[in-house]
Amino acid sequence: MRRFIFLVLVLIVIIVLRYQLKREPKMISNIIKEPIEYNLINKEGLTIKNRVNMPKGYKRVVYNKGTFEDYVRNYKLKPFGSKIINFDKSIYYWQNGHIGILEVPVPRNGLQQCADALIRIRSEYLWSKNRKEEIGFNFTSGHYCSWKDYSAGYRPQINGNKVIFNKVEKANYTKENFYDYLNLIYTYSGTLSLYNELDKINSDKELKIGDMLIKGGSPGHIVMICDEIIDTDGNKLYLLFQGNTPAQSVHLVKNLENTNLSPWYDLKLNSKIGVSNYTFRNSEYVKFK
Repeated sequence: MRRFIFLVLVLIVIIVLRYQLKREPKMISNIIKEPIEYNLINKEGLTIKNRVNMPKGYKRVVYNKGTFEDYVRNYKLKPFGSKIINFDKSIYYWQNGHIGILEVPVPRNGLQQCADALIRIRSEYLWSKNRKEEIGFNFTSGHYCSWKDYSAGYRPQINGNKVIFNKVEKANYTKENFYDYLNLIYTYSGTLSLYNELDKINSDKELKIGDMLIKGGSPGHIVMICDEIIDTDGNKLYLLFQGNTPAQSVHLVKNLENTNLSPWYDLKLNSKIGVSNYTFRNSEYVKFK
C-alpha cells in the first residue's frame, strides 16, 4: 500500500514538472517582446530637430518652411556636451539641466537675460524675413518702442514712469544699430512687460512652437516651446529652451520631473511645470502677435 501511494506521488510530481516546462517557453517569449528603451537623444544632431528623437508612435507637427515655427525648430546647436557659459565667460555652476546649447551669442554687458534671449530670437527672425516694421516691444512702463522709430533716430527720454521719444540721432538702419536697439529693449523690458503685452493662450490645444510658458514678475521667468510632436490620438509633447539670469547661454532643457520622457514635456495650462532650475507653479502661456 505504501509503495502504491509513493508511486502515485512520484507520478503527480512528474506531471506537475512537465506542465511547468511546457509553460516556460511562453514566459521567455513574453520577456523577449518587452519594449526596448528608446533613445531620445541624438548626440550628433546640430539643430533642435536633429538633437532630439521622437518617442515611438509620435510624428512632428508640420509647419511651412519660412515660418517662425520652422525657424525655431531648426535652430542651430553647439556640439553635444557644450557647457552653459555666463555673460562674463565663467562656467555656470550647474550643468545637469540641459541637452543642448543654442548658437545665440551672449553679450558681455549682461543684459540678455531670460526674456531678452527670446526677444532676440524673435527679432532676428523678423529681421531675416525683412519684416523689420514688426519689430517692437513694450517697456515695463507700457510705452511701445519700435525698431522703426529707433532706426529713424528716436530715443526715449525716461523720467520715472514717464517716457517721451524725441529724435536726437541720425537715421541708422545697420545691423550694428539693431543690436544697440535690442540692448535698449533688454534694459527696459522683461517678463512682466511681455506678460502684459502679449496675447494669452486659453487652451492646451492652442499650444505650438514659438509660444512661451511665462511667469511675469520681478523676478519672473519665461521659456519658449521649440518643437512639437503628436500621436495618433492627438496627444502632443513639446521641447523647451530658455535663457536665464544671470545672462547666459540659451539652452534646450531636460525634463527633470519625467526622466523617461525627457527632454519632451506634456504641457498643460494651470499646472506645475519644472524646467531645469525653475518651477512654474501655475503655468500660463503667451504668444507673439
